[in-house]
Amino acid sequence: MTAPAVLVDQRHVVLCCGTGGVGKTTTAATLAIEGARRGRNAVVVTIDPAKRLANTLGLEHLSNSAHEVARERWDPDGDAVQGGGRLHALMLDTETTFDQLVQTYARNDEQATNILSNRFYRNIAGALSGTQEYMAMEKLYELHDSGGFDLIVVDTPPTRHALDFLDAPRRLTRLLDNRVFRMLMVPTRGVVRVGGVAAAAFLKTISRVVGSEAVDDVVAFFRAFECIEEGFRERAAQVTKLLAADETAFVLVTSPRRDAVEEAEYFAARLADGDFAVDALVVNRVHQRYSDIDPEALRDRARELAGRRSEASNRLAAQYANLADLEEVAVRERAALAGLEDRIGDASVVHVPELGHDVHDFLALRAVGSHLMGAD
Repeated sequence: MTAPAVLVDQRHVVLCCGTGGVGKTTTAATLAIEGARRGRNAVVVTIDPAKRLANTLGLEHLSNSAHEVARERWDPDGDAVQGGGRLHALMLDTETTFDQLVQTYARNDEQATNILSNRFYRNIAGALSGTQEYMAMEKLYELHDSGGFDLIVVDTPPTRHALDFLDAPRRLTRLLDNRVFRMLMVPTRGVVRVGGVAAAAFLKTISRVVGSEAVDDVVAFFRAFECIEEGFRERAAQVTKLLAADETAFVLVTSPRRDAVEEAEYFAARLADGDFAVDALVVNRVHQRYSDIDPEALRDRARELAGRRSEASNRLAAQYANLADLEEVAVRERAALAGLEDRIGDASVVHVPELGHDVHDFLALRAVGSHLMGAD
């Protein structure tokens, strides 16, 4: 079993996955803070455009570059476990990251300019299916490769989109191998005359629908893209390798809600299909158990006390009835989680209780951290 405290102490990349509304962003921010408190140079990354991470960290905004959070904000009392830690945060900007990737792999400034100014490229840079997920992987690898960070915590998109996030490198490779893509590349390479004829016929047909100007943009894009294709392939392979590395950990975040548990089970199964494993399961907003007495027995006691018809016994009966309600919720939640906890096998399981207040500042994040880090 690998508790979250061990992950933030020893792992290099921690991917927080789960459906929306289960506290995934809060968990990611808390893990990064706890890493910094343990002396590591930590960064937390979100690809969530709703800017919840900035709000959680008490920041007005985040950018595509890692922004350091002042130490007095996340360690106001100076009681960090180990000194020297630093905390950074950023929010992915898909188009900016795509532009930087093009500039990295372009043969020269002229080729980079031709691609970046191409209207077809500008239209697909942020809109093509899977682009955001792939650029998130690119940003992760950039931070891993040259960011100088000890700990990178990624707040992934909601569950089914997070699966796209994990599969993005393979999907990019499949796109580059797609028959239509290869056919469009043929006229730029002059490899096979028949292929060039076929591509020309294909483009002529498309131009009747979208116009010749749009087709010219597409052809110009593929001509410019030819020399950076291999760079994209190589980076996709490197990202896939990083995801499978021992230094990378997956933290599955959920809540006791039935729909959230079902999503978490789905995600755990898909992870297993991809030969990945859940290293830790974090269940947020769990109702605590205050008694080991069966809820129905507590209700019997409440009815017995109410039958005495005194003011004191009535007050005590109300307390027993309230305790029975809480215990019933807690028992039901644990029953709903049982199947998920069985599915993830040896992964560490941490229950973070319902705190009774919103988590929107560092004080509240510290409270969450005490539960995450204190659990074994």
